[in-house]
Amino acid sequence: MAAPRGSLLRRPEARVATAGTTCGPPGAPARRQAKATKRKHQESSEVPPAKRRSRAAFLSTKTTSAQETQSKCKGNSKKTFSPKKMVSSTDGGKQEEKPCIKTSSLFKNNPEIPRLIRPVVKQEREQVFTPEAFHQLDLHPHLISTLNTVLKISSMTSVQKQSIPVLLEGRDALVRSQTGSGKTLAYCIPLVQSLQALRSKIQRSDGPYALILVPTRELALQSFDIVQKLLKPFTWIVPGVLMGGEKRKSEKARLRKGINILISTPGRLVDHIKSTKNIHFSRIQWLVLDEADRLLDLGFEKDITVILNAVNAECQKRQNVLLSATLTEGVARLADISLHNPVNISVLDKSHEQCKGEGKVAPEAIPPQMRDGQGSFAIPESLEQYVMLVPSKLRLVCLAAFVLQKCKFEKDQKMIVFFSSCELVEFHYSLFLRTLLGRSGPPAASGRLPSASSRLKFLRLHGNMEQEERTAVFQEFSHAKTGVLLCTDVAARGLDLPQVTWIVQYNAPSSPAEYIHRIGRTARIGCTGSSLLMLAPSEAEYVNSLASHKINVSEIKMEDILSVLTRDDRFEVRRRGNQANKSQAVGPQETRERATVLQTVFEDYVHSSKKTVSWAKKALQSFIRAYATYPRELKHIFCIRALHLGHVAKSFGLRDAPRNLSVSTVKKRKANLKRPDPRQQTQSKHRLAQLLRSEYSSGLGASAQASKRGAQEAPRPWER
Repeated sequence: MAAPRGSLLRRPEARVATAGTTCGPPGAPARRQAKATKRKHQESSEVPPAKRRSRAAFLSTKTTSAQETQSKCKGNSKKTFSPKKMVSSTDGGKQEEKPCIKTSSLFKNNPEIPRLIRPVVKQEREQVFTPEAFHQLDLHPHLISTLNTVLKISSMTSVQKQSIPVLLEGRDALVRSQTGSGKTLAYCIPLVQSLQALRSKIQRSDGPYALILVPTRELALQSFDIVQKLLKPFTWIVPGVLMGGEKRKSEKARLRKGINILISTPGRLVDHIKSTKNIHFSRIQWLVLDEADRLLDLGFEKDITVILNAVNAECQKRQNVLLSATLTEGVARLADISLHNPVNISVLDKSHEQCKGEGKVAPEAIPPQMRDGQGSFAIPESLEQYVMLVPSKLRLVCLAAFVLQKCKFEKDQKMIVFFSSCELVEFHYSLFLRTLLGRSGPPAASGRLPSASSRLKFLRLHGNMEQEERTAVFQEFSHAKTGVLLCTDVAARGLDLPQVTWIVQYNAPSSPAEYIHRIGRTARIGCTGSSLLMLAPSEAEYVNSLASHKINVSEIKMEDILSVLTRDDRFEVRRRGNQANKSQAVGPQETRERATVLQTVFEDYVHSSKKTVSWAKKALQSFIRAYATYPRELKHIFCIRALHLGHVAKSFGLRDAPRNLSVSTVKKRKANLKRPDPRQQTQSKHRLAQLLRSEYSSGLGASAQASKRGAQEAPRPWER
């Protein structure tokens, strides 16, 4: 007999019971019913698959019990690297956030940090101070009194002891000494002594008697300040400074009134030579090229040639001085065209020799270590140098932890952090200002900036800033006792910033000479100081490159730097109940958790708006462009194809690598810039052929003058 149609929709229990009544041994229906009931309870208690579980977590129509969510958190609580928030629902349907610690990608998939093999080398050391005093020299008594009372120095440094007597004799000199050894006073003292001793008293309207060329505006201001102090007893001698960023109209007015000691950057002086009628060099007696290697690095070689031609046209007889911490072949060429029978003064060799040949610098006059930047560099004895290998993901967190360790938890610390571009300086300055100075995270939530009265204070300095702001920052950091200055290499040459205790090189310098100039901002004139170089694991070979120049560095472990985060309660991981009691002991796990919290703070600020995300992407792009410009001999160490863009993006607070940014696009863009257009080549060839055919008929001189006039009107890259 057929079963009724409605029986197909009955419950399984009913079907089993009905079947049991028709067939089977006695007691079988009870056993089948028990198995079915057991199977039902097992199915209801099973954990759903991953797809169903994730779907249930996001659908508001399906609710899960609070006990089930807590059991999930407990199951994942073994991996405690970063704090996350799990979402559970209450009976009323409202979602409640509960803390649950999960593994962070910050410490995952990082390259293995290699064992750093540091070859032990003997560093070249210079004796900074000598027992000789200034009163032993044949100087004016008022000048000696000014040195003792105003500048508060009485004994000479080694470079001053060797240079001042030679320059007082009226000889040209090629001076090489380590950074922070007093080279500025080595030429300023004999310059002031010779000018005040002139029989015919100097008049302001006479114009310049001395011309000092420096590479940067900050160094020009610093040199002007020193000269101004030395001239306090000799009020009839007027110093002046010309530099980019200032108003040309006011500078022309000062030149019209008269400047006797003119300190200038090359680019601005060339502008005045071409456009100012009141400037003349008929009375020049001194020509000083300070930081000569930096003058060449910044592309001032053509400008220096223009200046030398202008000076030579009006004055042939003068005294020339060229100074630098590193003397390369480029400096030797510059000395060849600017010096006449110079005396080579090298404190490292403890000797000064007269260069051979009439008006030329003999190759044997320059020691082997000075040629091509190869060889050793003099480093202050009181300077301790360190290196730290950090994976790309952890660079930002490690830098922040190091700044906190030195400038927040230690007293009387003053730090300079060097970056490779202006965009990097701006990005890190605003990021640290908005996060590290806040109480519990980014101040965007509170809507106001942190107070400036904190011990941790950030300043920035780079070439894209307005001149007034650059001058104000330079003066403020010079007079401050503590603080952090984020800057580019604009602050790496010649600047005397007092009481700087730490130099951090976040981006590796492009040459050992640049490394020397950066670390030379600390341990100046006998003071103590330290430096830290941050390298990626793939860049560890850079230590051997430094060792080949007799530069010795010690290693600092990344874990030791990150451990300072355990002293800051802002980065503490909040736990509940028994978990808080278990994690009271500080260990590597706690350090990693707090580092993850700090990274999360950075990422939350970067992703707080589209503007900050775009800003971080531009900084990342700037970093990649700078990374691609390392010289050929360092390309095997700083290989742009070896960069993991996702890991590098993490160090800019970006959670993922930008899609429109890759090494290939940078390479293509770089190749397109180098590859000339063949059509333009053919057009230039036809144009050249026409000029050659009509050289005598169409007046080549007029077109040449027009091209020169157009070149003069074009703005220079350093003035943009």
